Amino acid sequence: MIDMEYPSAASIEAFHSKIFSSWPACRRTFPWRETRDRYSVMVSECMLQQTQAERVVPKYSAWIERFPDAATLAHASLREVLSLWSGLGYNSRAQRLQRSAVQVMDKFNGEVPSSPLLLKTLPGIGEYSCRSIPAFADNLDVAAVDTNIRRILITEFSLPETLPPAKLQRLADAVLPVGRSRDWHNALMDYGSRVVTGKSSGIRPLSRQSAFKGSRRWYRAQIVRELINTPFMTVAELQDKYGECQWGLDEIIRDLVVEGLVESSAGSHDSTGGRVLKISEG
Repeated sequence: MIDMEYPSAASIEAFHSKIFSSWPACRRTFPWRETRDRYSVMVSECMLQQTQAERVVPKYSAWIERFPDAATLAHASLREVLSLWSGLGYNSRAQRLQRSAVQVMDKFNGEVPSSPLLLKTLPGIGEYSCRSIPAFADNLDVAAVDTNIRRILITEFSLPETLPPAKLQRLADAVLPVGRSRDWHNALMDYGSRVVTGKSSGIRPLSRQSAFKGSRRWYRAQIVRELINTPFMTVAELQDKYGECQWGLDEIIRDLVVEGLVESSAGSHDSTGGRVLKISEG
């Protein structure tokens, strides 16, 4: 068990001053920062998971134009949702976002909830995003800890990198400036992006992505991309293209079917009688 001394009121005040005074020089502009719409913020937070903000900008703008609210997203085809998501990676995030929209319509009268506890019941909304969504959309006094904020807290308060997430969360709660949650989290994000970077601090994230090309994730993405661009494909056709896959193509396809991203059926379109795959319609 790692013991941790909580900062004094003076230390917290100095920390606030440091972050806010640095913000004008570090501040970044993104379209999701211009809205207070909870659905739009939820979209941005889902897109920003494991994806650089600059890559998200055009995808976010196109998404909000096509799916401006939960109702539009809930009633869209999965093929269109995945097509618009393409390029962001982790297609299951798009699927979970759409499933969240369906639940928002079914359980919350079309309005994304502001309560972290209720948000956490939605698919794909975890410990961080259930707090970040109301922090950014509603200026709710909740502290959210992502990779950037974790790195800043560890650096500023000389904490061990092995500090358990629960203790880091309690520290984030303790240093949150009441009434300024939105500005505080944006300022921290920008400070972590410009000043206390992973390279300058030497602090490693809790999890690191492996090389994408040739990885299991890459093959999953290739299969989904192939199926987005055609009404159907046979397993044999995919094996011809990606038979060198060392991760087991059949197992990857099975996982995509189990997750509901892909449908598999007997091959009436396939003269060999093999299985036919397509993007799920259900």
